[in-house]
Amino acid sequence: MKGVKGMKGASGVGVGARARSGLASKGPWWALIAAFPFVAVLTTVVLVYVAVADRLPEPLATHFATGGRADGYGTAQDLLTLVPALLLISGAVFGALLQVRAFRPATPWLIAGGFATAAGIGYPSCLTLFLNDGVADASTVRLPLWQLPVALVVALAAGALGRLLAGAPPRQPDPASGGAPRLDLPAGTTAGWSHTVSSPLMAVLGVVLFGAGLAAGVLGAWPATLILTLAAALVLPFASVRVTVDRRGLTVAPALLPSRLRIRRVPLDRIKQATGRPIAALAEYGGWGYRIRPGGSGLILRSGDGIVVTLTGGRTFAVTVDDAATAAALLNTYADRARSQQGG
Repeated sequence: MKGVKGMKGASGVGVGARARSGLASKGPWWALIAAFPFVAVLTTVVLVYVAVADRLPEPLATHFATGGRADGYGTAQDLLTLVPALLLISGAVFGALLQVRAFRPATPWLIAGGFATAAGIGYPSCLTLFLNDGVADASTVRLPLWQLPVALVVALAAGALGRLLAGAPPRQPDPASGGAPRLDLPAGTTAGWSHTVSSPLMAVLGVVLFGAGLAAGVLGAWPATLILTLAAALVLPFASVRVTVDRRGLTVAPALLPSRLRIRRVPLDRIKQATGRPIAALAEYGGWGYRIRPGGSGLILRSGDGIVVTLTGGRTFAVTVDDAATAAALLNTYADRARSQQGG
């Protein structure tokens, strides 16, 4: 049965005022943390240049081939112009993103990305200066290949530091739901509800990954083929999912795979209450797909109508799907029955 009728209670929702969060709650502190890596890296590059300036060749070796041999050259002035420009542009981009309300749940991760980006610009710049230090002919400069994984580790470590300094993400309170309605279902009768929700974005991403994997296979890049094909296999099941409410609880499963393969099942004994309300994918969950946020998780394939289940432990699980109010009402009815049978 694809839907049920006879719902008792209103299915509309009321949206209350949100508590202030994001940059508004931590204000200058987060702004200072976000700006710190770009200022620190620029200062470090300038100090390194001042320390080695009188020992640098003209021009410098600034680009290196696969084997580490220098194959590109430029002046020190070029380097000192390019690095501040890259840091300024990157810092401006991250600063602008931090001001967008929709991205505020992901603020600590944006700060981490800023730290990693700044380190990813600064480490190669300082390394270039050190490699050219004291060299008479820039064509003889060689880049040790072990420096490549070191540069990656430095960027990841900087990102981890930024995430640590940023602290916990801002908690996004759920909008007021206007109550938890029940379905007027006579005692002893059962009903089921099922809807399918699809995500064109996930479908396109999965097809692109799979196609890229095939192309890599044709070119003989088998490691890339394996990685891309695996990524496609992880993405495509989320392109279309079936959401079911019945006497067993809430079940979310890929629509294109056997029903026994589930993404998530929430049994009735774990359900405190369910509501149907609009869900804002970016503002509440920071994006699309299977999302985890403080206090809960959700399968968010779009913005719009969705079921939000409050679990007995206080956490929430949400899934975006049409006719969510009907599904929530039926889920509440079954949860009430389960509690009454258990004497709760």
